[in-house]
Amino acid sequence: MLLIVWHSRTGAACAMAEAALRGAMSEGEARAVPAAEAGPDDLLGAQGYLFVCPENLGTMSGAMKEFFDRCYYPLLGRIEGRAFATAIAAGSDGSGAERQIERIVTGWRLRRIAEGLIVNLGAQTPEEIRAAKVVPAPALQKCHDLGQSFGAGLAMGAF
Repeated sequence: MLLIVWHSRTGAACAMAEAALRGAMSEGEARAVPAAEAGPDDLLGAQGYLFVCPENLGTMSGAMKEFFDRCYYPLLGRIEGRAFATAIAAGSDGSGAERQIERIVTGWRLRRIAEGLIVNLGAQTPEEIRAAKVVPAPALQKCHDLGQSFGAGLAMGAF
């Protein structure tokens, strides 16, 4: 089963997580849980993880970081070797959030199965940053495809 843990402030990461969930469910079992609700038992019950969040001020969102803070030590040594991927909603870059997640999951010894997906929405002004986001259809398709390929890999036992 693929677990999608997500956080969204303006709707972009939520839309990305939903698209990935639709793709994953077309291939097997998957579920999406908001970062504020996800806990160690959710991760223990899954074979793979897709972490989806916005980049805020060059790092992952605070709610996503808090999820990792709550779950890190209870899972240390218990989920090694499981597959993961990331999808980041960014205003201009996204690499800071990507690197931060990579560093955390390296401690869990998770195995990346896909290149990080960064959706750059180009929000630069305070108004654009705070505004509700609409993710372009091609980017949502990439999220769907990531979820679908991840779900298929888990169903086949490849991950």
